[in-house]
Amino acid sequence: MPILLLIRHGVTETTGKRLTAPDLTLSERGREQAATLAERLRGLPIAAIYSSPLLRCRQTVSPLAEAAGLEVRPLDALRDTEYGEWSGRSLRQVGKTKLWQALRARPSSVRFPGGETLPEVQARTVAAMDAVVTAHPRGMVAVVSHADVIRLAVMHFVGLHVDFIERVVVGPASVSAVSVGQGTPRLLALNWGPDLRELAPPRKPRQKRAPRKVGG
Repeated sequence: MPILLLIRHGVTETTGKRLTAPDLTLSERGREQAATLAERLRGLPIAAIYSSPLLRCRQTVSPLAEAAGLEVRPLDALRDTEYGEWSGRSLRQVGKTKLWQALRARPSSVRFPGGETLPEVQARTVAAMDAVVTAHPRGMVAVVSHADVIRLAVMHFVGLHVDFIERVVVGPASVSAVSVGQGTPRLLALNWGPDLRELAPPRKPRQKRAPRKVGG
């Protein structure tokens, strides 16, 4: 029974700020995450590596592929969600729209303007995973993709409806693992990152108080 290692790409300069665009590259921090990822997975018996064709994914997996002596196989169905007219727009900007509010309320019912629906993304993702499992019925395979793609794949394997997508988190350069094949899929790991301290929200800088005046 094969094990799929579902790996999200490292951070870019716009991660957490904007809906992604196709031509993004890893930031300096993202390149550090890619190197750390390769070290964390060193020694695992990875038989093959598949990746979204987008550059940020290929950059993320490059150190791992080099360390494992494997070729990265691009798979178009692992590409990021097609946001259409919203590609590259800031989250603050789209967050003010009625469509975004509808997306938050019922994710499965919304189509991004000129783009995909999340059920469509899940359908192509699952088809890609099935093809990978067919090609590698045993062993361990690394699959490098994007946040929504990996979340939707995990939700399919554990039987969660698309509308629950906000309940599943996969951080940059994290690894989730699923045992698949014949029988019931099993979630072996979710959002495994290099440091649990990264789960903590960033601290806001403390504002300095003006000195109190003494006397009149």
